[in-house]
Amino acid sequence: MRKVVVGSPLHILLLGCSFALAAYAGVRLLADDWFGVALWLVGAALLHDLVLLPVYAVADRVVVRGLGAAGRREWAMYVRVPAALSGLLLLVWFPLISGMVDRRYRSATGLSPDGFLARWLLITAVLFGGSALLLAVRVRVRVRRATKLRPPADH
Repeated sequence: MRKVVVGSPLHILLLGCSFALAAYAGVRLLADDWFGVALWLVGAALLHDLVLLPVYAVADRVVVRGLGAAGRREWAMYVRVPAALSGLLLLVWFPLISGMVDRRYRSATGLSPDGFLARWLLITAVLFGGSALLLAVRVRVRVRRATKLRPPADH
């Protein structure tokens, strides 16, 4: 028989509060259109698992193989991180970036929905540029350390 491990009273209280908050949010979310919300959740899970996961797994493999030798495979993180952040921003702001809800956005906020695509592209460029700059700095530091540790050549 395994012994059941129970956390401290504070841990149990925080866990109970988080379950209560999740239940409250679930009741509020499902109150109006429970079928639409359930359909959206199932559709999002299927879209992610059947379409998006294979696409970004293949893209990651292409980046890793494109970098070549084993010493450069660590450079893949300098592509993965900005790509993941840019993809997350695209996922969150897709209706406004694509222009699908421009009338609704204008009527709800009184603001123009123009410029979301340009801003997303600019943020994406800054993310990849910053990542490339960080990679260049790290490579330069590594080269300097390697030359300092190399023994001097005998003449």
